[in-house]
Amino acid sequence: MTGPVIAGAPGAGALTLGRWAASVQDVPLIVAVVHPAPAALGSGRVDAEWVADRHSAAESILDDARKVLSGSPAEYRSVASSSAAHGLHDLAEEVGASLIVVGSGKDAPRERLYPGSTAERLLSGSICPIAVAPAELSPAPGSLGVIGVAYVDTPDGRAALAEAARLAARTGARLRLYTVVATGDAAKPFLIGQDAERAFLETARETYERSLESAAASVPACDADWRIVPGDVVDTLADLDEVDVLFCGSRGYGPARRVLLGGVSARLIRRARRPVVVVPRSG
Repeated sequence: MTGPVIAGAPGAGALTLGRWAASVQDVPLIVAVVHPAPAALGSGRVDAEWVADRHSAAESILDDARKVLSGSPAEYRSVASSSAAHGLHDLAEEVGASLIVVGSGKDAPRERLYPGSTAERLLSGSICPIAVAPAELSPAPGSLGVIGVAYVDTPDGRAALAEAARLAARTGARLRLYTVVATGDAAKPFLIGQDAERAFLETARETYERSLESAAASVPACDADWRIVPGDVVDTLADLDEVDVLFCGSRGYGPARRVLLGGVSARLIRRARRPVVVVPRSG
């Protein structure tokens, strides 16, 4: 993660998280707002006036972002594109961004994630990790001293662990790995009898323990621990409030080095209390 961090405006949560991420990684921060580009055909006077109005609105948003960041070093860009997601994606490729940070949707409950269309489109094909921040980010990132990872021993899980470990080492935060184990009938619904179900859960837990111990040992530069938590995967991870940020992998198939949401991560980003970073596969 050596390229600049892009924070999409508006959104105080995204700006705050972007500033923190850029600061701890010692990389530049680019604050970007995307406005409509002129139509390729039949732009006409009305369309030109509308585009000019949208450009003026984008500049106003950047002015508001400067106030939120209170003089923190940042480059401010107004980008013309056919969509906000497309504009941020193109900018990320242009500058070799290490992270794109976007805010939750405008209708999100306070301090809960509920990504708008920009976030969802970015998450379906970005070449770099995408962070989604709640509209109101409290407590501030870095104040809890824990970087979380939703971990399973898959290429996606290991990619998320690697990115989280780099950030934890950089900040001196504790790295905490979470594996959620389903309980009751959710674990193995086709098994009949409590004894069989209990045996399955015990075997699964032993497997997860070995996997987590090995994963924690693989990042010696970090102070790492791990937890196995019973419950529904999405509900349990979404309710975590003890981490500065939670890393998770994208789904287990699709183009390498691109984020392609799976069932867990897609639901998680809509409901998590704390910022979530979805990491593309390494290859």
